Amino acid sequence: MAEQQQRKQVAGLTGWVGIGLRQLGIGRLALTIVLLVGAVLLARYAWKLPLTIEAERALFDWRQVLTAPKVDQDDRIVMVVYTDETLAATGKRSPLDRAILAKALKRIDGFKPKAIGIDILIDQPQPEDPTIIAAFQAMNSPTFLAYASASTAEDKIMLWQQEFLENFQKKIAVGPVRPASIMIQTDDDNVLRSWPKLQKGLPDLLPIALYPRSKAAFENYDRSIRYRLPAYNERPVFASIPIDTFAEDALFESPEATELFRQQIAGKYVLIGGHIQDIDIFETPLNKLTGRPTWGIETFAHMLAQELDGQSAKPSASWIKWLAAIAVILAGAATAALNARPLAVALTVLAQFVAIALVPFWMQSRGIDTQGLPAFGWGIGWFLAFASVGTAARAIGSEQRKFAQSALGKYLPRDIAAEILRDPDSLALHGEKREIFVVFTDLEGFTKLSHAIEPEMVATLLNRYLEMLSNVVLEHGGTIDKFVGDAVVAFWGAPISRPDDGERAAKAAWAMYQAGEEFRKSVPAGVPAIGKTRVGLHHGEAIVGNFGGEGRIQYTALGDAMNTASRLESANKQLKSSVMVSREAAELSGLDWYRAMGRIVLRGRSTPIEIMEPVPDMAPEARNAFNDLARRAVSGDVSAITALTKNSSMDKNDVALANFAFRLAHQEEGGYFVLD
Repeated sequence: MAEQQQRKQVAGLTGWVGIGLRQLGIGRLALTIVLLVGAVLLARYAWKLPLTIEAERALFDWRQVLTAPKVDQDDRIVMVVYTDETLAATGKRSPLDRAILAKALKRIDGFKPKAIGIDILIDQPQPEDPTIIAAFQAMNSPTFLAYASASTAEDKIMLWQQEFLENFQKKIAVGPVRPASIMIQTDDDNVLRSWPKLQKGLPDLLPIALYPRSKAAFENYDRSIRYRLPAYNERPVFASIPIDTFAEDALFESPEATELFRQQIAGKYVLIGGHIQDIDIFETPLNKLTGRPTWGIETFAHMLAQELDGQSAKPSASWIKWLAAIAVILAGAATAALNARPLAVALTVLAQFVAIALVPFWMQSRGIDTQGLPAFGWGIGWFLAFASVGTAARAIGSEQRKFAQSALGKYLPRDIAAEILRDPDSLALHGEKREIFVVFTDLEGFTKLSHAIEPEMVATLLNRYLEMLSNVVLEHGGTIDKFVGDAVVAFWGAPISRPDDGERAAKAAWAMYQAGEEFRKSVPAGVPAIGKTRVGLHHGEAIVGNFGGEGRIQYTALGDAMNTASRLESANKQLKSSVMVSREAAELSGLDWYRAMGRIVLRGRSTPIEIMEPVPDMAPEARNAFNDLARRAVSGDVSAITALTKNSSMDKNDVALANFAFRLAHQEEGGYFVLD
């Protein structure tokens, strides 16, 4: 039995897919496939596409900033820098004053640093050259002097400068001074995000030369620079000392001051370079937070700290990027095809976008380099998949609705027809509990009329009347439950629920009354006057589904909600009204066109129910004032009851208001009126 049921389900699914593909058409199917493939490629290669790479870079920069470790001042590295004040004092801007450098090197070397890195190109002759050469030759500390090649830095050095630089470094090679590359590569948006790629013919990069133990991990490292942020604003990540401080002999006459400088230098990596306005400045991801650019020497300090920490970030593997791209696209496509309540779909979409947004941050925080990870591409790819599959699904649905309407007729609502077409097994006998809006109508005096005219005319009039009301129901997306003589029973919220079912039902209830009025005015001559259409609307719980037997099945609703709506319709006769709505239904409709009509106990019931009457033509100010007065009157306010009674006497045509005033004067303790 179970196996048979399973085969039926598979066959039903296969049949549904086949029908769907036929209804979609070859052209739409091909376009959908192309869009899905494009979505996958977009989700995989967004870092390589001109329209998306800027967004990817921006998102990566923010990930860098938001996941950057906040540290106290790094006591392993100190920067000795030329400042604008240094240039003003020496009167030299380019080349930098080498006499100060020579004097500073001598003192720094005497404090026994771990190593010295100099981010200053000595690529042209200066009068102080003998002094600086002597200083380099006398060095004891491992020292690495900036080197650049005309082939790799055309904007910084020419061939004659390179020749001078190389000859200069040969002269000082007798000591511990060695060349080190200072090549830095920015992206084409001029932002410095990554370690430079290794270039043939160049010595080790300055940070690697300073800390050679990291060479195995960082020699061919071209992934992201791990920038750090200060834990305290007043203490930058790296200490910075003006270079001219070391050239001031007076500062070193005191043993205490000398010891203080020694403590700042001894056993540390010393980086010498510039903190000069508009020179050797780079844009980095940190700029988004700090608002200021980063000097080249600071960048080398961050690289060196990354080496010392052993933080060589893991790359995002290509297969992971492919897997993620496919998963994201499948998620978008599946969500578009999801047949669920709007809230469930909305929550699913929200959860997926949160995941798309947070996963890259999680990866970054776990030491995975997310540069090249197409996070923006995931979002755009997801949206493209969602839109393409959603469009295809709507196209299939449209074809299903057309087929259902033509094959199953006008009597069957379009939404039920579509459900039957989608799932033939839905005709099986079963029911489910649903929250629905129920409308009952009745044509006043039609039974009496049917005895006064010919049966053929009765049939003609009845069919015309029922068609008018049925069209109203179907136009507003309702489900026709049944016809009982001249009465129409309809509901909203099943088998398909919509967010605006309440509004649809309320507007349909009023439109059915108006259709009844139009019908009354259009009866042929000789037909006795026909009464008005009375309408009741209620919201509540019901059992909805297919009931009957194998020989005849009726899709209907059962439960108290149906009975209450029926009694509201009948109550119109005693209330002298035409359309009566329960407060539950009125509030859930989202419309503000109701006036309060008190509390009543319906026939056969013991619990009072608040009722509302739609008055769309009533001015909002007047309606609000009336409702306030009605609430006070129902609560027993004598002045409010008097005011309402006076209003009813002034408008003789408003018989429903007069009835309300009568009920207020005769209501039970507790503020309600019991109907006969």
